Amino acid sequence: MSSQGSPAGVTAVSNMEQVIVNKLLSFWRSPGSRRYFPWMFLIVSVVGSLLKEAQLVPDTYFSSSRNIFNLYFVKVSWGWTLLLLSPFMLLSNSCFSRDVSFLTRRLLALPVATAIWYVFTETFFYIEDVSGTCFQTIAMDAIQDGFVTKVACRRAGFHWFGYDISGHSFILTFSTLFIMEETAPMAYLKTTNLSAFPRLVLSVLYVALNGLMLLWLWMFCCTSVYFHGPLDKLLGTLCGLLGWYATYRLWYRKPLSPGLPPQPHARAQKQHP
Repeated sequence: MSSQGSPAGVTAVSNMEQVIVNKLLSFWRSPGSRRYFPWMFLIVSVVGSLLKEAQLVPDTYFSSSRNIFNLYFVKVSWGWTLLLLSPFMLLSNSCFSRDVSFLTRRLLALPVATAIWYVFTETFFYIEDVSGTCFQTIAMDAIQDGFVTKVACRRAGFHWFGYDISGHSFILTFSTLFIMEETAPMAYLKTTNLSAFPRLVLSVLYVALNGLMLLWLWMFCCTSVYFHGPLDKLLGTLCGLLGWYATYRLWYRKPLSPGLPPQPHARAQKQHP
């Protein structure tokens, strides 16, 4: 009986997975979803800041920086993004072409995005160091001399106060938009003749990446209503949008770049109006 039940169970799971994938694809195909989605981060940042300043949002589990999603996901959000997106990019792009130069070029988007993440976050740390001061207490009533960096100050048990651009606002914006762009080929892969296993792996990764985008968006909302000042969050969000726009809307449209994710139907329409 178990040998008969197992295939039925696998089929049911596969059908459920396909239903979820189809619903996600329908959302991203809807008019304006990809066009207006990036700018939603600015709206959420501004509205969330207003709610925070007006103290209209009550404290919840997510108002503590010690919540499990912040500690084990947001704090290492770039690692989670690369962990799921790297195999998806490799598999999805190889479905369009096995050419080594094409795959190498496309996968260069990963180190480029990582470089953007590193440069921005290190810049934020530098700004906080050069603009900050070490205090003996959190009340900032006495300066503690001898410390020029936040890390050294805190390691000694004191308190550092500097201009803290929201790294969370930056990385959650940039990571979400990076995933959005690189998962776009799934709409075309659904119509191709893939074997069962690659299709299953792609579908699982696609659902997981959309789940990750939903988590990043939720944590971005929490950051907006619970943490940082309005300008700190707005600058962080703008930096995330800048990293995305400079690559996928400007540079990746040029010949000497990693290029945009492959979309064969769109190219065919341009070639045959």
